[in-house]
Amino acid sequence: MAGRPKIFDEQEAIQKATEVFRNKGYDTASAEELLNAMGIGKGSFYLAFKGGKKELYVRSIKQFSDNFSHKIGKAIENSEDQIEFIKMFFLSLAETEDCDIERGCYLGNTLVQLSEKDKDIKKITVELLKGLQKIFAKAIKKAQQNGQLTTQEDPEILAWHLTNLWNGVHVTRRMENSPAILASIIKMNLQILQ
Repeated sequence: MAGRPKIFDEQEAIQKATEVFRNKGYDTASAEELLNAMGIGKGSFYLAFKGGKKELYVRSIKQFSDNFSHKIGKAIENSEDQIEFIKMFFLSLAETEDCDIERGCYLGNTLVQLSEKDKDIKKITVELLKGLQKIFAKAIKKAQQNGQLTTQEDPEILAWHLTNLWNGVHVTRRMENSPAILASIIKMNLQILQ
């Protein structure tokens, strides 16, 4: 007996749960809030997410991470000036109040809060950071080859610097939310892209 077929879109349900996790955090998001947001009952939930809330959260992070990496990679690749796009991407982190997919702060917050507490979450965040590093390195190599960047620093190391900056901004914004201060820190770090 195969059981009842799923009658909901798992990706869409996970996306709706992600909104709850983003707004409430993992610990304070209740099962009732998650089920209401996802529009499914307990039976369907536990059939699809046998590991319960934790499995849903891990899959939420994974789905968000995959979407974020794909979106930022495509946006950089399709921009006329990839280095300028990267700079604007970072500067936008100083101004953002909500946590959207363009800036990836849901991931940054998860990385800060939970990556050392859970091996599945740590694996996803490691993959995300390595993926970001590769996206940045590709753009930096291209900019060095076409003369847009004069720095002779290793593109891989420059890309890790940017990945570290992305990480660091999410940590710093938890203590300091002044857009002016955050923008100053970001600009200082971006001076390496000359």
